[in-house]
Amino acid sequence: MNALPEEFLFTLLEKNPIAEEFRRCHISLNQCGKGFSCSCPFHSETGKSCFIYPETHNFYCSSCHCGGDVITFLMLMQNFSYEEAIQFLAQRSQLSIPSASPENAFQIQQKRERCFQINKDTANFYYQNLITPSGQAGLNYFRKRKLLPQTIRKYGLGYAPDNWHSLHDYLSRKGYSDEEMILANVCRQGKNGQLYDNFRNRVIFPILDMQRHVIGFGGRVLDDSKPKYLNTSDTPVFDKGNHLFSLPFTENSSVFILAEGYMDVIALYQAGFHNAVATLGTAITPRQARLIAQYAEEVIISYDSDSAGQNAAQKAISHFQEVGLPARVLHMTNAKDPDEFIQNFGKEHFQNLLNHALSVTEFSLNRCQENLDLQTQNGKTTYLRRISLVLAGIGNQTEQDVFIQKKAKELDIRPEILRQAVERSANDQKKFQGKKFFQEIERRFSHISRSESKNTKSEELILAYLMRFPEIISTVMQILQPEQFTIEFHRKLYQLLCQILPDCTKFIPSLLGNSLSIEEMCRTTGIFFDYRDKLNQQALEDCIHNLYLFSAKPTIPEPSGISDNELLQRISNKKKNTHWI
Repeated sequence: MNALPEEFLFTLLEKNPIAEEFRRCHISLNQCGKGFSCSCPFHSETGKSCFIYPETHNFYCSSCHCGGDVITFLMLMQNFSYEEAIQFLAQRSQLSIPSASPENAFQIQQKRERCFQINKDTANFYYQNLITPSGQAGLNYFRKRKLLPQTIRKYGLGYAPDNWHSLHDYLSRKGYSDEEMILANVCRQGKNGQLYDNFRNRVIFPILDMQRHVIGFGGRVLDDSKPKYLNTSDTPVFDKGNHLFSLPFTENSSVFILAEGYMDVIALYQAGFHNAVATLGTAITPRQARLIAQYAEEVIISYDSDSAGQNAAQKAISHFQEVGLPARVLHMTNAKDPDEFIQNFGKEHFQNLLNHALSVTEFSLNRCQENLDLQTQNGKTTYLRRISLVLAGIGNQTEQDVFIQKKAKELDIRPEILRQAVERSANDQKKFQGKKFFQEIERRFSHISRSESKNTKSEELILAYLMRFPEIISTVMQILQPEQFTIEFHRKLYQLLCQILPDCTKFIPSLLGNSLSIEEMCRTTGIFFDYRDKLNQQALEDCIHNLYLFSAKPTIPEPSGISDNELLQRISNKKKNTHWI
């Protein structure tokens, strides 16, 4: 998307207040001066290090340094592209997006709309097939799973015929082109160039977004062929790592049940549990964990009881801990999944399971015995090490002491011995987590490194000053060249500011458009907010001189016959009544 006009972006941000967007995501805000504070939705914390500045339409977390405007927020929370975020906000505000590009936002939205339409017609095709002779196999499968007609209708379940071209022929008659079918991934192109149906001889589970648009499909085989499940690939409207099956059908509930598969969720819904969701054929992603946290205050993980299911539950726990969502784990015996349990024992017994779901600590401690022989010295030592690691992760001292007493008695050792082991594990974990944290920061921001050198700080302060006082850019451009910035990201940002600030009356990060990655946009916001109390004329002059002392150029050039002092004096004489915050 080309750079958008300043007037349009200001209007877009005015009509979509950043604080309201936070509230739409069920994030509680506290009044803090002229703005708000809250727990950051992008990292786990109990404090309130994220600040919202309504006057500048920005947010910034002083802990994880994530920040930006409402566009950036949507890109992070909803996994939108820059174009999709603009389109979403413009459509909600009833604004037309100005663009001179042939491939503009309107055309992008057109592709999305065609995907929605083709998916809707495809879902109807599969659903109608259930009541035809060719769909008998699919209907028999659902009957075998004891699904009622109203449940099948509720979820729009269907059947893809055992035919290579039936859907393609149907959609062609509806007026869709081959290119549109490929784009929506309902058909694929073979080596011979001909199209064939993506799903064949499978029962179909339509996947909906929160607006109840059909965005994709999951298909299950009726025999033992592989793969057992097949999902729609990424399309303009679908990314399986960013959505949850049945989320639009959940009713007001503070507790969600996270199941492993489509049938588990549907069986739970039919049994009266209208708060179940499932991932789409993969392990839960951090984005899906954040999505659940937007709607629930607690989640009960109800994965299969086999080893793979329990390993997946352990991974899910870590994602929920990262977003600060309390989790419990269902302890299920005599059944491999919720569907089978309800079939065998009924919904009342399943409700009892939910009521007695294990805490994360109990679940993790139970798993410590896996594959160990506690009758051997090696088994006991390994078990002690495992439970020490689990107990070291308990933040509440009282709860930790209770479990230490309980496990010490079980191991027939003095509590002091176990407590010492827990303390050693806690110290080891701190070292490991610290190293892991800095490795992740280095990975994400390797191309925008922030060393603590005096020169780097000088570059950041100059950039922050320009963003707050854009009217001095023409003067600074005569003094500083991009190559004098030693940090690659700073050089890139300076070049962008030199392009947009000469025609800018007031700077906002959105003016940079999609020229920056999401990490770079966060860093740009951070530079400004980190230096907002350090911007003064003398500091700017000192920083410019510092760059020259560090660079190969010994003196400031004299463009157009202007001396060093005259250039700096021009900066000093600029009015300072233009404020970004």
